[in-house]
Amino acid sequence: MFIDYVKIHLLAGQGGSGCMSFHREKFVAKGGPDGGDGGRGGSIILKGDRQLRTLMDYVYRREYRAKRGQHGMGSNKHGRKGADIVLKVPLGTLVKDAESGDILADITEHGQTYVAARGGRGGKGNARFATPTHRSPREWEVGEPGQERWIELELKLIADIGLVGLPNAGKSTLLSAISAAHPKIADYPFTTLAPNLGIVRYREFTNFIVADIPGLIEGAHEGKGLGFQFLRHIERTRALAFLIDVTEEDPQAVYKTLWNELYSFSKRLVRKPSLIVLTKTDLLTNPQDLPKIDGNLPVIAISAATNTNIDQLKDHFFELIQKAQQEEEIE
Repeated sequence: MFIDYVKIHLLAGQGGSGCMSFHREKFVAKGGPDGGDGGRGGSIILKGDRQLRTLMDYVYRREYRAKRGQHGMGSNKHGRKGADIVLKVPLGTLVKDAESGDILADITEHGQTYVAARGGRGGKGNARFATPTHRSPREWEVGEPGQERWIELELKLIADIGLVGLPNAGKSTLLSAISAAHPKIADYPFTTLAPNLGIVRYREFTNFIVADIPGLIEGAHEGKGLGFQFLRHIERTRALAFLIDVTEEDPQAVYKTLWNELYSFSKRLVRKPSLIVLTKTDLLTNPQDLPKIDGNLPVIAISAATNTNIDQLKDHFFELIQKAQQEEEIE
């Protein structure tokens, strides 16, 4: 099951309290204060993990509590720190404060960490309050409470190329043809209900990642057809491929619909390096009857079923990725 949004409750550990104690031993009638400090409470830490692809683990458990710090003890013994909780999340996870909506972190690298809820500071023992004029302090501190908050985890898949198209445009078929991914394929709309990633091997020396984004429909930017969930993942892709079925009644209108949905959701999307891919050319009676698309973008006609122009498409994809990298360096 692919889960790309969860809301969880975090409660970091409270700090241990400081100790009030005085040194006592044989022949020492009035030893000085020796109360140790309390240990800091455990924190809750988010950590990026490239092996994960979904937030499913957080569907069944929504609350996480870290251990409190140990109390201070006599003989100047400080309490142990409470154990931290490390929650692994997929790369591309956006962390938001559930109440304010503020973005707290963007976890995009393997091993990247973010302290989502910090443990409370341990209280000071009475030894800390001793001064030349106050030699027998009885003051000590209670440990501070740990941070408590609700956060939202929002996954936006990271890919080099995002395949964008109407339902049943041939995105899943193409992904299975150019990579080892095996998405569900059928001849009815909305076969794909969750994004699929495929690693494409290119010319024996490199590879890149292609994302099959579930089909968009008109009104997707308003949430129709799970549009918000689908469009969210397109934001992370470096470049886009508009897939248009050549058997559509009005391919130009299809392209316009797709472009408008991306533009309405975020103007940044339509500024990504892109190309138009005409799919299912094997269904044309006359291969020369390709529709003309006016989009000021490169156009390539393919058939994933017969492997027509698939190698050339990979070349186009690689060129788009290089262009996107150059633009990223300029920014």
